[in-house]
Amino acid sequence: MPLPRLNVHRHDHTTRTLITLAGEIDLATAPLVRAALAERLNDGTGITDVDLTGVTFCDASGLNVFLTASGLAAEAGMILRLHHPPPIMARIIEITGSGFLVHELPTGPTPSRQSPEEAQSRAVR
Repeated sequence: MPLPRLNVHRHDHTTRTLITLAGEIDLATAPLVRAALAERLNDGTGITDVDLTGVTFCDASGLNVFLTASGLAAEAGMILRLHHPPPIMARIIEITGSGFLVHELPTGPTPSRQSPEEAQSRAVR
């Protein structure tokens, strides 16, 4: 069985931690994200920033990890913020009403969106 395709890097600063994720967040790799966030929550105080720039896929299990961690962080007086989600993930976050997780949502249409004319044009080909 191949190893999960997700890299997790943690960079600690005085009152902040940056967790950088790269790869796919799914049922197989969500426990890695959960463990990294739980470890940070156990540290006690501060802000946890999660850089999603390198994430190529995130399913519902990944979103659930972020929602759970956000709730636990708030209960502990901490802050969890997601940064730079890929367009599809940003759209899922928006649709599910989870935008409070993201420190900065991308503006403008996502690249995966297409006009009705483009969709019809592709369907005709």
